[in-house]
Amino acid sequence: MTVRLLTNIGRLWTGSEVWSNAAILSKDERIAWVGPASELPGSIPGVVHDIVDVDQVENLGGALVTPGLIDSHTHPVYAGNRWAELAMRSGGSSPAEIMAAGGGDASTVTITRGTDPWTLCSGVRERLSAWLRSGTTTVEAKTGYHLTRDGELADVRLLRSLEKEPGMPRVHVTFLAANAVPPEFFGRRSDYVDAVGNWCADAAAAGAESVDAYCDEGRFTVREAAWILAAGRAAGLQPRVHACGSGQSGAAMLAAEIGCASADLLLGTGDEDVAALASAGVVAVLCPAAGSDSRRQPPVRALLDKGVPVALGSAHSPGGNGITSMSLVVSLAIAAFGMSVTEALRAATVGGAQALRAADRGAMARGRLADIVAWDADHEGAFSWSYGLKPVKVWRGGEPVTP
Repeated sequence: MTVRLLTNIGRLWTGSEVWSNAAILSKDERIAWVGPASELPGSIPGVVHDIVDVDQVENLGGALVTPGLIDSHTHPVYAGNRWAELAMRSGGSSPAEIMAAGGGDASTVTITRGTDPWTLCSGVRERLSAWLRSGTTTVEAKTGYHLTRDGELADVRLLRSLEKEPGMPRVHVTFLAANAVPPEFFGRRSDYVDAVGNWCADAAAAGAESVDAYCDEGRFTVREAAWILAAGRAAGLQPRVHACGSGQSGAAMLAAEIGCASADLLLGTGDEDVAALASAGVVAVLCPAAGSDSRRQPPVRALLDKGVPVALGSAHSPGGNGITSMSLVVSLAIAAFGMSVTEALRAATVGGAQALRAADRGAMARGRLADIVAWDADHEGAFSWSYGLKPVKVWRGGEPVTP
């Protein structure tokens, strides 16, 4: 592997502090040294005998540099679009009216099931590539639009295989067969809940790392979600939950009680839920581009003030939004959630690593993965001004990403 030295970093945001005029040395996909350029040693045992002998030196021209961003909540495996539905929703149409017009998740399930694997794969590949090019080096990717055993497992294998291709971000695969009850199980939802629990071991064998359940009105109850998440945990999957609906639904409390890796969205969550999440150390994955149709927001300031670890996600989905830029999500979190630049950036890096239980990324420190982004800016405050701030260059594991 190439030993690479990045120099003339005007401002380095490490995840915990800021250094001016910094440098980074990487080898074998990892950060071998990072710090102020004035402290760069002449040699590093086990890395390079003489700093002048590094394989490549890149002058970043005073740019702002951060760890690669992490998108902690996405639904990228689908075919088709629901633009007409989104227009109806923005015009005030009710869920019932949208369903009557052929919209809703069932429409995505129908189209995805009817799409050939090659076309489906091409669409997912394009989305994942866009994430990486925008500075997002890790993406949590959920299944959930086949809702059959074979289809969901194929989606897990698809995501796992795409991660190995050049130009792809790191992918954390989440098994979300508990996204909705499919139409063929009408009147037999308990059978579907049992089936999803039984599929978890196969999902883990196919390469999934987490299991998720959509806990909300019209989706899955707390009791159903608890059964599925317990089955997933028994299969070696990290449990996480869509904690939607009002605080009365109990989804956030369930996440705390069973020790989920994350509780996502948290729209309508109350003070007791926040306290429980803080006590249990569950990461709150917040999505500033989600929930606009219901005009609800999560209790962001309460979560931060109570010490709940916070991560950010795009909530990319066919019926939600098409965002594939975490820098845009950071900007939205600052504007919509009232987070400071530092809070939002930390949630998109360190917080994301915590949500995915991936201690090898999300910060600039020796031994971490050399997932690095140089931005078209000289200060992190640019994230609050330039919506969708563009990267100048992206490195995944120390290697530059081809535009």
